[in-house]
Amino acid sequence: MARKKHTDGTGGNNGGEGGEGGDGGDGPREIGATERNTERAWQTALRPRNFDEYIGQRDLIENLKVAVGAAKQGKWTLDHFLFAGPPGLGKTTLAHVIATEMGVNLHVSSGPAIDHKGKLAALLTNLGEGDALFIDEIHRLHPVIEENLYPAMEDFRFDLFIGDGPHAKAVTMQLPRFTLLGATTRMGLLSAPLLDRFGFHWQLRYYDLPDMKAIVKRSARLIDIEIDDDGATEIARRSRGTPRIANRLLRRVRDFAKMESDGSIDGSIAGSSLDRLAVDHAGLDSLDRGYLSSICERFDGGPVGIESIAASLSEERGTLEEVVEPFLLQVGFISRTPRGRIATAAGFQHMGLVAPSKAPTGGAGNQGRLF
Repeated sequence: MARKKHTDGTGGNNGGEGGEGGDGGDGPREIGATERNTERAWQTALRPRNFDEYIGQRDLIENLKVAVGAAKQGKWTLDHFLFAGPPGLGKTTLAHVIATEMGVNLHVSSGPAIDHKGKLAALLTNLGEGDALFIDEIHRLHPVIEENLYPAMEDFRFDLFIGDGPHAKAVTMQLPRFTLLGATTRMGLLSAPLLDRFGFHWQLRYYDLPDMKAIVKRSARLIDIEIDDDGATEIARRSRGTPRIANRLLRRVRDFAKMESDGSIDGSIAGSSLDRLAVDHAGLDSLDRGYLSSICERFDGGPVGIESIAASLSEERGTLEEVVEPFLLQVGFISRTPRGRIATAAGFQHMGLVAPSKAPTGGAGNQGRLF
């Protein structure tokens, strides 16, 4: 099998479960001394390279193994796949893993970066037979660009107009058969025609505690950090079920361990370090707690509109909807209603407040399942 290469259509790869990934050329790129401790190098070392190294999302991985295995055995091009879910759950990593398992080149771009038809044409014409094109945040594609993607996905052709006015000429370029791998944090914003052209779409879920512990231990082993079971558990349960956050917290706890201890991480070091970083036992940071506090104290538990919450926190509405709310909904600290956001009894309890009788229960089922 030929060695694959990964190319980036935006000037830089996007983070995934383990962070940045992929090779810069025809073979693995050697990390120089000046780059060894940079963000890119650190994350590259953590990204799973194949299905066997990928932890969690078992149903998805089993389905992908079947699809990839069948494509390799039948020597056909893999169908177009779409992955959805909150940031940091491994959508970009899955694209790299699929390309590795198929033994093909991976070309990486993002929806906002493809801002005109010429860029899309450059991406598509640069593909080789069987290559994979990964578009992150695909829901942010411009409608005109999206419509030009339809014939490429269905018939592997691209329609291009050359010239202007009455002398303009329509040219149809045949494209090699390729696989489009899309990732989105907002599946609801995808148009129905685009969604229907994907042969497979899957919603990634937050990881449970055993999987998070395994990810923390694997990351610690790969970057030569000594960590015990209690330390891994403490980091895992404060990572919001998100591998990217777990890897980030592991690095921060490592700093405290090196400066204030012997460099190894145990439960005590992990707990005290994360407390100082304002990450509480449920994984909520200062913005999350500010959001909960705003609903519970300023708006009497709700219901309250998202615009009012955003104004009270001086934050963008999109930040609250895409970064803060998904996890708070998942653990049952808030609920959404047609009238607005409501803090549940579990949310009041987490903030150390007495819940009003009108507050929904929340919390117990979802939080128990996660942690």
